[in-house]
Amino acid sequence: MAIFLTGGTGYIGAHVAANLLDQHDATLNVLVRGRDARDAELRLWRALQLHLPFNKFYEYLQAKIRIFRGDITLPHFGLDPDNYDKLVHTTDSVLHCAASLNRKSEKSCMNVNLRGTLEVLQLARQSQHYHGLRRFSNVSTVAVAGKRNHEVVTEDRSIEWDRSDYDPYARTKKFCEHMVRELLPDVPLTIFRPSIVLGDSRYPQTTQFDMVRSFVFLADLPVLPFRPQDKIDIVNVDFVADGISTLHMKAQPMYDTYHLSSGNDAQTFQQLTKALAEEQCKRAPIFVPILENPFDSIVKLMANRMGPVGHGAALMKVFMPYLTWNTVFDNTRVTSELGRKPVPFSQYSLPLLRFSREHNFDYPYRSWPESTKAGGSAA
Repeated sequence: MAIFLTGGTGYIGAHVAANLLDQHDATLNVLVRGRDARDAELRLWRALQLHLPFNKFYEYLQAKIRIFRGDITLPHFGLDPDNYDKLVHTTDSVLHCAASLNRKSEKSCMNVNLRGTLEVLQLARQSQHYHGLRRFSNVSTVAVAGKRNHEVVTEDRSIEWDRSDYDPYARTKKFCEHMVRELLPDVPLTIFRPSIVLGDSRYPQTTQFDMVRSFVFLADLPVLPFRPQDKIDIVNVDFVADGISTLHMKAQPMYDTYHLSSGNDAQTFQQLTKALAEEQCKRAPIFVPILENPFDSIVKLMANRMGPVGHGAALMKVFMPYLTWNTVFDNTRVTSELGRKPVPFSQYSLPLLRFSREHNFDYPYRSWPESTKAGGSAA
């Protein structure tokens, strides 16, 4: 029996997969898109090579990982009847990490987040019917809390259906949580809500650069249009992955919903910029909050340009609401249960930014060794 993991080739999902394999000796059924078995294995290797040397990855691929080559948005994931039946009967828990984070595309969020989650729930219902399901864990987001301003939000007060949402991503993820609770009333559930996930506190390498680009864009500005004492809830991905994998594997977690965030320990803009400036022997930026609206207008204008500046502005346009809401998400539940807190972003931000700049916001992926065959484990 195995954990059915979706989103294993994504940023958080790959961290979770490596954690489950290395720290919990788990066996995984992983849904991976691919033209054929070889392509699916190559995709998974690209995702996991940040975490595992090839020899260990290949060992896990032979003994601990079963790849199901499919698409989360297709009926039965596009699997043939035999492989879908195999997935149903070998899955003892579900860890649903897959999601579209495309905040500008309602179509993408509808297809992946809503239709995809419905397909995963149907699989879970069948596994529950045939042999019982140990747990269903759903990786959501703090963005389900909707439009906020100057608040500390607890897990039980995050979703308010009369509150407006920032974007299609937040809206669809909120409804995904609703579907999970409504369609799996007889299955133990865990909902995880990460805040702004940015970088790994253990090393500077990353494969996810969208938010890093936004921070590089801001780090190069001499004047910032923010309130210096506003907090920004950034959390390191290794803390998030450890929380997800540990609590998913736990027989009886204390709660059914967890904020994976920095909580009240979230740092202010001033703390972050001061730390970065001191480490680079630079002058810290000046904060002029009155410029927020003009800055927002300029960002929207620049977002239409081509090139690196335009791309950075386009990302800033998407993330701007999350930078100015001055809202943190209480993390007392997860820190109490794990016995530790996230690492402050200021302690690992400079190596992350340096790595991103030096590699032009592109991870130097390694190819599959020619001496080892691929294409033997994907269903």
